[in-house]
Amino acid sequence: MTTSPSLTPTSLKLFLDLAKDACNWSDQPLLNGNVQTDSALRGNLTQLKREGLLITTREEGCTWVLFTQKGSEFAASHGIKVQGLAD
Repeated sequence: MTTSPSLTPTSLKLFLDLAKDACNWSDQPLLNGNVQTDSALRGNLTQLKREGLLITTREEGCTWVLFTQKGSEFAASHGIKVQGLAD
């Protein structure tokens, strides 16, 4: 069992929005696809990365969100199923 990360309310909302949207993208949502982020949310995305909940990868000009195992478990604790990367 993982410990719950310490997130700001805005970071938590961003994480949950991305996790809920993951089913539309084979569990790897497109950043700024259905969930829009802007410069104001950049720090929140960084917080999610620093907490080890997700990583981002860039391919062909698009940025994709990949959930870590910790992120998958945290999403599950909120009733959202997403596939996490193998550690």
